[in-house]
Amino acid sequence: MILAPVPRTPDHDIPAPVLTELTALYAADREFHALGGDFPDPDDIRPEQVAAALADELANPDAEVLLARAEGRLVGVVVTLDRHPDPSDPDPADPDPWIGLLMVDAGAQGKGYGRRIAEGVEERFRAAGRSAVRLAVLENNPKGLAFWTALGYEVTGHRPDRGHGRPCAVLRKELAEGA
Repeated sequence: MILAPVPRTPDHDIPAPVLTELTALYAADREFHALGGDFPDPDDIRPEQVAAALADELANPDAEVLLARAEGRLVGVVVTLDRHPDPSDPDPADPDPWIGLLMVDAGAQGKGYGRRIAEGVEERFRAAGRSAVRLAVLENNPKGLAFWTALGYEVTGHRPDRGHGRPCAVLRKELAEGA
């Protein structure tokens, strides 16, 4: 599997063929988007909505959008953040990077891609000298919580998400050397 930054045009847009792939990936997971409510209609996710959502992520200089490809096709996307994404609430006790989103194409779920993407992100952080990583899972997403805890993430608290105030579990995982 290849994990690489999303390509951008000279105008900082996502190239049309990549945006088409990303839109198909987002649209394939209706259940995830119905839980999150980030798109007005989880049955009708459009390229301009995906572009806008990713533009918000890419506008943050501490964020990185990575595409996961296997066997020549897009199987997932992950957004990472160098630190907690809420600049109005800096927590000096939270020096950890964050995973803001990990989505696997619904047709490719259950094949280990999510685990491999998470491991790839953890390795990137470990190589950068980071000792742990955090993320938040919506409280109404038991499948997401089960996925992350199976990978060794532990719930450390609960707080509303910064975008919509939805209840979330905050998870953290220590990144052991050589793991």
